Amino acid sequence: MEQDKLTHMNEQGRARMVDITDKQITDRKAVAQTTVTMAPSTLSRIREGRIGKGDVLAVAQVAGIMAAKKTADWIPMCHPIPITGIDIRFSDNAEDELYIEAEVRTTGRTGVEMEALTAVSAAALTVYDMCKALQKDMVIGPTLLAEKAGGKSGDYRSSDYKRSNKGSNNLM
Repeated sequence: MEQDKLTHMNEQGRARMVDITDKQITDRKAVAQTTVTMAPSTLSRIREGRIGKGDVLAVAQVAGIMAAKKTADWIPMCHPIPITGIDIRFSDNAEDELYIEAEVRTTGRTGVEMEALTAVSAAALTVYDMCKALQKDMVIGPTLLAEKAGGKSGDYRSSDYKRSNKGSNNLM
């Protein structure tokens, strides 16, 4: 198969779900990251647990896990896969950036990159939702696949990858 061939297109040029029947079952991992930039006062209130809607990071963590498990329900060409583990971590720069990292694992025929990206996206959107009464101009992103391991295409690590402890404060 050519490296640049679009695998989600059939011979008529229409979308299809890739057949993974013949792919080897391997351990797979994906790590995605995103940032939510906000006012220092908003970040401070999150860290101190002073947001009226509740514990922002706990709710965002659960939202990210739930979203990863439902990725195939709203990304049309994603396979429903048995996720074997999800971990969502938060850290910040002690000023105006909240960092969100999700690590998703499976043993299967296809990777979990989309699940990791979905997890950090849902967690970030949840942070926004819970804090929008304080600040409407928060910025989400960049969101990126930081790392993947396993599968036919091998391992990948983004040149922009920074461990979740890149901030001075690990949260949760």
